[in-house]
Amino acid sequence: MSVSTESYNEKHLLKETAELLGAPWSDPTLTREHWDLDDGSMISSLRWGDADPQIVMLHGGGQNAHTWDAVGLLMGKPFVAIDLPGHGHSSWREDKEYWPFTSAESIAVVLDRMGVKNVALVGMSMGGLTAIHLASIRPELFSRVVIVDVTPSQMEQMKKMSEADRGTVALTSGPDRYESRQAMIDATAALAPNRPALLIERGVVHNSKQFEDGQWGWRYDSLRPPEGQELTPEQEKEQEESFKQLWTDVDQINVPIMLVRGGASVFVTTEHSDEFARRAKDFRFEIVEGAGHSVQSDRPVELAALLTDYLS
Repeated sequence: MSVSTESYNEKHLLKETAELLGAPWSDPTLTREHWDLDDGSMISSLRWGDADPQIVMLHGGGQNAHTWDAVGLLMGKPFVAIDLPGHGHSSWREDKEYWPFTSAESIAVVLDRMGVKNVALVGMSMGGLTAIHLASIRPELFSRVVIVDVTPSQMEQMKKMSEADRGTVALTSGPDRYESRQAMIDATAALAPNRPALLIERGVVHNSKQFEDGQWGWRYDSLRPPEGQELTPEQEKEQEESFKQLWTDVDQINVPIMLVRGGASVFVTTEHSDEFARRAKDFRFEIVEGAGHSVQSDRPVELAALLTDYLS
């Protein structure tokens, strides 16, 4: 493990975010860590506080560890947020295998090296699916699991959704380059009407980078297959079915699990939450009204309160 020396302000607009949310400001310790794996890849993590982490947080596709900043400020507990492979400061994969199964295997290695035990696991969207598989293969690491606005039926559900339904997830299938960072902020704001402008700006600053030609792009690998390598209908169906296998992982999770749905999101249907309730052994279901798919960004105060109550 090596600590990053990149010139990068992890606390950009963090104090302003605390003021916006009414959270006490104590200038938290943030440590960027890099974990080199045996396969040549690298996983980056962001550690909050000096004490052993009580929570491990996994972001969604097209996001990064900083998506949990607002929730972390409000909760005031030591935690670690991990950049999934191909996202944030973690390395990109040549095979573009950014799915829950491969990501969970990599993150399990990182957690072992961190020495975490008996922690809560929180995952949103793709991070939530990764959390489901991770909790099933390494149950001894976790005391509770929280899944935010996703179920193993996500691939099937997304095929039924419009671009407006997808919210900021639609950005992952949009342009790879922008003329300015402000253009990226504007594109995000258009798809996140429930999100405070300050949080949108912070999110984009942490999720963007400038190229040598002066253009801007996202700080994650493209989640689309290269041109000419698009999936056939048969391959898409196979991928959809592979995600549904995660329902079997839900069956195997023996610790308490909470599913949180954004009230303005259509990623999780009543049918899906009922399926979760049938399969999970100790289940709680909550809806955060007014939140889209990224509950942690749209309604951080409400989500932090839920997590504090549940993880206590």
